[in-house]
This record gives sequence, C-alpha cells and structure tokens, in this order.
Amino acid sequence: MALKLSKNFDEVCYPFIQETSALCDFEVITDELCGIIGAALAYLPHDMPDIAADLEQLQPLAFHVNGSIRGRLAIEECDIEWLQGRLTHYQLEAGELLKGFVLPRGQAPVVQLHQARSAAKKAIRAMVRVDQEGKTVALVLPRLCNMMCNFFFTLCLVINKRRNISETVFISKSYGR
Repeated sequence: MALKLSKNFDEVCYPFIQETSALCDFEVITDELCGIIGAALAYLPHDMPDIAADLEQLQPLAFHVNGSIRGRLAIEECDIEWLQGRLTHYQLEAGELLKGFVLPRGQAPVVQLHQARSAAKKAIRAMVRVDQEGKTVALVLPRLCNMMCNFFFTLCLVINKRRNISETVFISKSYGR
C-alpha cells in the first residue's frame, strides 16, 4: 500500500516528502546542512566574529543550493569566488595542520562543523544520484558543496588552533605508506 499525504496540512512536513527520487533526499540533506551550520553559529564563541560573519553568509547558500535543482538556480559563480577567498584566508591561518587528516574532535562548534562537512558530502552524493536519474544538476552546485566540505574542515582546524587545542592526527592503516 502506497503512503499518501494527509489532507491535514499540519500533518505534512514537506510537500515532496513521499517522492522516491534522489532529489527529495538531496533537499532533505541540504535542509539538514543548513540547520547544522545554524547550530555551529549558535555555539561559536563571541571572540571569533570573522568566522561568525562567514557562517552567516554561508548558511543561506545551503538553502539556495537546496532549491536550485527543483526550482531556479540560485547559486552563482560569485558565491564560489567568495567562498574560495574565505577558504584561502583560513587555509593560511591553519598552515601546516592542513597537511594531514585528523580525527573529528573538539568542543562546539567544531563537532557541528565536522557534521556540516559530512552533510555537504551527503549532498554531493545525492546530486550524483539526481544526475543519474536524468535530472540536470548545474555544476556550480557540487563545486560549492565540495568547497563547503573543505571550508568546514579548515574552520575546525582554525578554531582548535585559536583555542590551543591539539589535533589528534589520524594515520590510516588502509591507505598510504
């Protein structure tokens, strides 16, 4: 028996929630991403106004990504350029820490930023499935989400560095050597 949306609007969280397409999954994931960025903002200490300003600008972009496949494309090249500039800024601050991988640890909002990094990856994977289902995905969308992953990871390193918290390096037994 197929599930059907209730006629009571209060019992419907999202009009497309019962679609079986990857597009609905993508939209749910990017909704989650936007919420996680908001959580990171809520936990961000007041002595990091630069990071707060960047997350405040980035959070609405997550919702713009959300609607940019089903609706009108709302991400532009200037959004990529802005994020690239901010990523480069924080990469310089992180310095040598970027040369390896670390275990995702830290106090809020570092944990939330690691979750946002993972949610951005999920969004990319969902876009791959949307594309495979034959729906056009503008290349600017996965480009931005990939950059978001790197941005969130770099912010984790920067915040821990500013707090004088040492990273726990992860050395894979599966790759390298």
